[in-house]
Amino acid sequence: MIRIYKPEEIEQESFRIIDEELRQTGRKLPEMYAPVIRRVIHTTADFSYLDSLYFSDHIMETVWEALDQGSSVVTDTNMAKAGIHAGTLGRLGGEVLCYMGDADVARLARQRQVTRACISMEKTAEAAQPYIYVIGNAPTALLRVVELAEEGRIRPWFVIGAPVGFVNVTEAKERLIASGIPCIVPRGRKGGSNVAAAIMNALLYEKAGR
Repeated sequence: MIRIYKPEEIEQESFRIIDEELRQTGRKLPEMYAPVIRRVIHTTADFSYLDSLYFSDHIMETVWEALDQGSSVVTDTNMAKAGIHAGTLGRLGGEVLCYMGDADVARLARQRQVTRACISMEKTAEAAQPYIYVIGNAPTALLRVVELAEEGRIRPWFVIGAPVGFVNVTEAKERLIASGIPCIVPRGRKGGSNVAAAIMNALLYEKAGR
């Protein structure tokens, strides 16, 4: 017989199942990163993220400082934007931004024959403040973020680098890690807007005390 759960019970039951299955295999989530890893597994039903998620040194201190400062979040897809809990971020003083659909971004991308994702990251250099970058689709966006940071044109608080696919995905992720920019990265080909949003939401919920 299938048990019907109340909406608010589904997530907690999923988390319970994840922890129990890990216990049965003799594994345990690292305490500092447990909320992030658990939520990504919950989102994907994929336990391989326990091994593939990379956290740069002192990343959690940087995350809390960024959220304390009310930082806004820039994404490379409207799907990631829709997936990030804007209400929680708003209560912390930030907003979710995505420039992929902007007319000037499309025009410049056509003129320069580059991706809109690349141009949308360049557009963030027009602002004076640092952002949190949540990249869940385009390796070109991730590479451009690294380049802009190294050129001194942007100052990311930190980057969630989770593009997905086969072309330049692993290379872009490893380039981010090597850059020294504070980051959280699912290494390898896996990722996606849902994974990027799940990582960001886990951080937001921890900070907001949900």
